[in-house]
Amino acid sequence: MNKPYLLGIDIGTSACKVAVFDREGNVVRAGAGDYAVYYPQPGWAEQDPDEWWRVICRTVRNVLADGVILPGQIAGVSIDGQSWSAIAIDKEGNVLTRTPIWMDTRAQSICDRLNREIGADRIFEVSGNSLQPSYTTAKVLWYKENLPEVYGRIYKILQSNSFIAYRLTGEISQDISQGYGLHFFDMKKGTWDEDMCREMGLPIDFFPEIVPCDHIVGTVTAAAAEQIGLLAGTPVVAGGLDACCGTLGAGVIHPGETQEQGGQAGGMSICMDTYKADPRLILGYHVVPGLWLLQGGTTGGGGVMRWFEHEFADYERSIQEVKGVSSLNQLNVIAEKVPAGCEGLIFLPYMAGERSPIWNPAAKGVFYGLDFSKTKGHMVRACMEGVALSLRHNLETAKEAGAEVNVLRAMGGSANSRLWTQIKADMTGKPIIVPSSDTATTLGAAMLAGVAVGIYKDYEEAVSLTVKETRRHEPDPEKKEIYDLVYSRYIELYDSLKGMMK
Repeated sequence: MNKPYLLGIDIGTSACKVAVFDREGNVVRAGAGDYAVYYPQPGWAEQDPDEWWRVICRTVRNVLADGVILPGQIAGVSIDGQSWSAIAIDKEGNVLTRTPIWMDTRAQSICDRLNREIGADRIFEVSGNSLQPSYTTAKVLWYKENLPEVYGRIYKILQSNSFIAYRLTGEISQDISQGYGLHFFDMKKGTWDEDMCREMGLPIDFFPEIVPCDHIVGTVTAAAAEQIGLLAGTPVVAGGLDACCGTLGAGVIHPGETQEQGGQAGGMSICMDTYKADPRLILGYHVVPGLWLLQGGTTGGGGVMRWFEHEFADYERSIQEVKGVSSLNQLNVIAEKVPAGCEGLIFLPYMAGERSPIWNPAAKGVFYGLDFSKTKGHMVRACMEGVALSLRHNLETAKEAGAEVNVLRAMGGSANSRLWTQIKADMTGKPIIVPSSDTATTLGAAMLAGVAVGIYKDYEEAVSLTVKETRRHEPDPEKKEIYDLVYSRYIELYDSLKGMMK
C-alpha cells in the first residue's frame, strides 16, 4: 500500500465539494457537484438530502475514476456540512421530507411563542443562543404543527454531515459542533438538557447521542461502497459544522485566533477556551475538543457576488473565452477602478433576511446612493463593501461581548479575490492571512479523519503540516478612515429602514 490519503466531503449550500489530501495537506484529487435549493414559498428554503447523497456519490466516483488514488489507499473519511438542518428520517432511514436549510425563516411565529412562554432569557441561558427561525429547533416544531403525517413517523432528526455519515455507515450520530442548532443543547456542558427539550414539546429520543467531531462513527458498508466507490470497511469520522471545519482548515486552533468566512454565507469564528455568549451572535463548540467558537453568520457572503454575476454579467460571460478571463475576475477589474467608499454608494447585503447581529428575517438588500454617475463597477464594489460592512458589524459586536480579534484568517472562494480581501482588511482594520482558501473546509474535515485514524498525533501536528500561508493583507489606515464614515452610515441606514422591512 502506498502512503495513505484522507477524504474530506463538504456539503455546502449550492454544491458539494470532495477532496483527497495527502498527509501534508496537498490536494491530490478534487471535484464538485451542484444541487438545487427549493424556494416553494416566501421565507422558505429547502434541500433534498437524498439529492446530496446522489451528487456526493457521483462526485467521489469521478474523483477516483482515473485510478491515481485507489479506494484502498483512503485511510479515513470525514464530512462537514451546512448548519441547522432538520433531516427527518424514519426507522428504515427514509427521508420523510425536504429539510429547511439555514436560510429558511418560516418558523418565526413558533420562535415568538416559545420566547414568550418559556422565556427568551431562560432559553439563552441553557443554549447560549437566541431562539431564531434559522436554527433547527423551530423547524422540528414546525413539522409537528404543520406536517403531522411527517412528524408522526420521525425516528431521528439528523444534521447534514450526520446524514451522509449515516448513508455511509448505517450508524446514527450527532457531532458536538452541530449541537448549537438545538436550544436544549447545554452549551456549557455539551449535553442535551432533557427538561428544556420536554418544555419545548419535543421527545429527546428524536436526537442522537452526542459524539466528538473526531469520533469514528463506523465504517463504509458494502451497500454504500457499491454506490460511492469507496472500499467497504473504510473508517468514517463524524465531522462537523462547515464553518468549524473551515476554521480548523484555516489553522485556527488557539484562543483568540479568528477565521473569516467567504463561502456562500459570510461571517467570522473566534476561537475561545472560555464560555462567552451574546444573544446577538452565535456560540457553538469548535471541532477541536475543549474549545468554543463565537461566530457571526450572515446571509450575504460570496453568494452576493454569485447573485450579481448571474443577474448582471451577461456581457462578461459572453467575452470570457475570448479574453481568457472569467466573468467574476472581470467584475473584480471594474470594481478596482472605483475608490474606497464607492463615492457614496452603500449596499445592505441582506439577501435572504439577515442573521447575526440583527436577526431580522424580513431584512432586505438595499443599494443606497445610486445616481447617474454610478457604474456597474460602483455596484460591484458596493456589493463587496457591503459584505465587509456586515463582517465589521459582527466583529464590533463580538468586541462588546469581550472577544477581541487581532488577525483574521480567510477561507472560502471570496478569499481568491485580492480586492475583496483587501477591502475586508481595510474595513475592519485587521490584517488578513489567506491560507489555501478553496480547500480550507474539506481540509478541516480531512484533518478530523487524520487525527481519528492516527495519521496525525494531534491538531498541532495536523495544522503545522498542512496549513500554509499564501498571502497577507495589511489594512490601509487612510482607507480605514473612509470606511469608518461608511460604517456609521451603514448602521444608520438599517436603523432608518428596518421599520419598512416587513
